[in-house]
Amino acid sequence: MAFYSCLLHCHTFTLPHTPDLPPLSPSSKPLKPICSTPHRELLTSISASTSPSLSTLSPSPPHKLPPDFTPKQLLDAIRQQNDETSALNLFYWASIHPNFKPTLPIYEEIIQKLGHVGSFDSMEQILEDMRVSNCWPTDGTFKIFIENYAKSDLYDEAIGVLDTMEQVFQVKPGRFSYNFLLNVLVDGKKFKLVESVCSMMFTRGVKPDVSTFNIVIKALCKSHQTRSAISMIEDMSNYGLAPDDITYTTIMKGYIEEGNLETALRIKEEMIAAQCPLSKVTVDVLIRGYCKEGRIEEALNFAEEMWVEGFRPDQFTFNCLVLGLWKSGHVKQALELFDLMLQEGFDPHILTYNTLISGLCKSGQVDEAVEVLNKMISRDCSPDTVTYNTLISNLCKEQQMEQAIEIACIMTDKGILPDVRTFNSLIRGLCLTKNHNLAIDLFHGMKNYGCRPNDYTYNILINSLSSSGKIDRALGILKDMESSGCARDVVTYTTLIAGFCRNKKIEQAEEIFYQMNLQGVPRDKVAYNCLIDGLCMSKRMEKATEIMDQMILEGLQPDGFTYGSLIKGWCNMGIPENASRLLRTIETKGMVLTPQTYNPLIQAFFQLKRTKEAMRLFREMEAKGTPPDAISYRTVFRGLCSGGGPIGEAVDFLVEMTEKRFMPDSSSFYMLADGLCCLSMENTLAMVVERIMKMDFFSENEVSTIRALMKIHKFQDAFAAIGRISQRRNPKRRY
Repeated sequence: MAFYSCLLHCHTFTLPHTPDLPPLSPSSKPLKPICSTPHRELLTSISASTSPSLSTLSPSPPHKLPPDFTPKQLLDAIRQQNDETSALNLFYWASIHPNFKPTLPIYEEIIQKLGHVGSFDSMEQILEDMRVSNCWPTDGTFKIFIENYAKSDLYDEAIGVLDTMEQVFQVKPGRFSYNFLLNVLVDGKKFKLVESVCSMMFTRGVKPDVSTFNIVIKALCKSHQTRSAISMIEDMSNYGLAPDDITYTTIMKGYIEEGNLETALRIKEEMIAAQCPLSKVTVDVLIRGYCKEGRIEEALNFAEEMWVEGFRPDQFTFNCLVLGLWKSGHVKQALELFDLMLQEGFDPHILTYNTLISGLCKSGQVDEAVEVLNKMISRDCSPDTVTYNTLISNLCKEQQMEQAIEIACIMTDKGILPDVRTFNSLIRGLCLTKNHNLAIDLFHGMKNYGCRPNDYTYNILINSLSSSGKIDRALGILKDMESSGCARDVVTYTTLIAGFCRNKKIEQAEEIFYQMNLQGVPRDKVAYNCLIDGLCMSKRMEKATEIMDQMILEGLQPDGFTYGSLIKGWCNMGIPENASRLLRTIETKGMVLTPQTYNPLIQAFFQLKRTKEAMRLFREMEAKGTPPDAISYRTVFRGLCSGGGPIGEAVDFLVEMTEKRFMPDSSSFYMLADGLCCLSMENTLAMVVERIMKMDFFSENEVSTIRALMKIHKFQDAFAAIGRISQRRNPKRRY
């Protein structure tokens, strides 16, 4: 009983040790007793007691069989029937022949077809007919009952089958029946029931074999008790048993699932020391473990070592390695191995296809992703909704709407119905490209199609419409959202607040903000920041400060955006002193001072001709905050050019900013050039222009053109040309 005593030490399997023969479990249900009925009358009973689909039994043969048919011919004919009704019709037709006597395989085929549709009462009636007809069921017959009960989550009934075997049919369940039942329970994660069946198995004198141990080890690993599983290996010798490759592999898999590859590798060494050969499954499990940990080079080396030992990769191996390479960032190698996999005749799993397509899309290689889709279709691997949605979503993000719509059409042509994600991607893409009318048409088409919009659908439309100033249409979508029963969330309200603020309708934004409280929707930091920013843009600084105080009372701490909005607001009001105090408040709170925090205050000081204070803040930002950004440099350069200070300071700063790869905007540069010309400092101007052309890698022809314009004093044309060239070379810059 060492096996049993080992179970007693496992938390999941705390089995009571009772010497008497126990019932299986207080909740287990044996099959119901049935009256004795010959099989000809039994079929009438079945047809009357089952669903309408089974009550249409007909005495006419649904399949052509000779009058003197053999049991094998009848069995073959029953197996060819597409549904249980046709099979029963055929069985009923055969039963009226005087010499007909069903065989065990015929009964089992009928029971299997009934189990497939969950007609358990009819299955039990057939089982009773077998008893009356002296056709005794075997372990395999009862296996059909156990399997089909488990498929319908009737695990107590599945356990009750063992009682029926012994009490009704005098068939004592052996290791086969117990092992099959245990495996079904483990696969269903019914670990407490595994405990009960193990207890019964031992008290009824059924000795375990290696398969029994392997099943219980699998249960322990699935319930995250891998250490207890190892103790089972030590106990096997007490029964004269030795662990096999399945035993070791199951434990390795358990450790890998827990993220403990190193221990799994130690188990592999123990397996080799025990002279138990590594099976193909073992190799695949370890390769998957290496890939899961991102140790792709070790996975490839291990596969190569096993190749020498005779291991040959299959579909599972290739899928693991392709996905492992991809997730580790070895994109090129993953695609090469993917092509090799196809050449070797192995079909990638749909997950492999979808991962490659998703990764290619994320890296901007949409055309390559479409190529993978075409390969997928050409190899008869049907793309699923995930495949198409991945492509459609990424094409929409890139605003390639024609291709996205084309893929959506292919999807529907293939018989795959678009879901809410498909529609959301297309609507979002149309909104990004400002095709609001088409987006709204698609939104209504989505509803007509029977696909219910979710909160994300509504929020996309509300955000895009309000951002474009189409507030009335956004409110119309909001009204539709309310009438459809789709709850407004914090994103919906925040989107509307931001939209109203952008369109300078601050009173409506406040109304929406207070509605959130009335509707029980918690106001988050984003909602507060949107309203505070809107109030600051409207120069309602006292109200903005009041809202920030309320924000703090609700347990939300202001962040850089909050203070940045207030700083900008005070600067717009022409009161930089208040903005300066806020800057120091941020500093005392230990928050990072960003360029977005400094820039408005620097600009305000320049506008008030307080150049020294502006430059002091800029230098402070360099020393304490994050490095100044492009806006910081342009603000300072513009300020120095228009501030009436020494022109040499502006020239020096221009040199400094170009060294940091920041270029001046053309209007500020023209102001500097105008000042240099007025002071007859054309040589300095020429030096500055040469520096800009060198830093921005102008071509020889471009340099010649600019120099010619400078030579004849067409400075404005020269600066405009510099702007055009730089803009063409760096389209994201603004000059």
